Amino acid sequence: MKNKTIAIFENIKKTNQYQQEFWSARQLAKALEYLDFRNFKKVIKKAKESCKNADQSIKNHFVEINDMVEIGSFTSRQIKDVALSRYACYLIVQNADPSKEVVALGQTYFAIQTRKQELQDQSIEDQKRVFLRGEVTIHNKQLAQTASQVGVKNYGIFTNYGYMGLYGGLKSKDIAKKKKLKKSQKILDYMGSEELAANLFKATQTDAKLRRESIQGEARANQTHFKVGKKVRQTIRELGGTMPEKLPVSDGVGKAKRRLKKTEELIG
Repeated sequence: MKNKTIAIFENIKKTNQYQQEFWSARQLAKALEYLDFRNFKKVIKKAKESCKNADQSIKNHFVEINDMVEIGSFTSRQIKDVALSRYACYLIVQNADPSKEVVALGQTYFAIQTRKQELQDQSIEDQKRVFLRGEVTIHNKQLAQTASQVGVKNYGIFTNYGYMGLYGGLKSKDIAKKKKLKKSQKILDYMGSEELAANLFKATQTDAKLRRESIQGEARANQTHFKVGKKVRQTIRELGGTMPEKLPVSDGVGKAKRRLKKTEELIG
């Protein structure tokens, strides 16, 4: 892609206080040679419809904002604008006037850049999943040892008490069924990083509580695992997070490892 094409869209890119990139709809309209912003609003509306049809959250990609613009010497006024994500820009150029050469350039630019971002995001998620899956394995083993020391005989039941607390009453087989996994597929292998992190926190805090409070007996240990899981669930709710059973199913962690290996080989 020509450097001039890249510059057209990169030069108007902005960064918010959270270091997230975005584009001003008004500036993008000018870059795409729309002289009347009212006409560009129609393109934004179509892009929002495309976003909705793709099961993406409109509010995450199209954010209504107010901006101050100078209209004369020492005078400014507030105007309405829209902060656009890279994906929103991609949808906009796909719905813009195809007869404009700059629109065709924008389609190429945002398609390539959006794909690069997707691959980068996938790589980051894969790294987190592989790391957290390994940590869950380690800490579950430690928890099993602690549980055995305090009198747990049936570790399967003990494990399910933890799941029931975290997953609103669901046992491991219920979780697998809800996620449409086969009997041979381990539920932990198909969790995303967010879900794995919740399970890791449950394991470490249950282990610590069993030790700290010198809990003895299988029944008390089971209830402790349940209460910790329930507390983690409550915290997720208070933070406005998604309940773990409602989080999307990821592909096998083995595939994540293979993707990372392939990326490492490409980098050299």
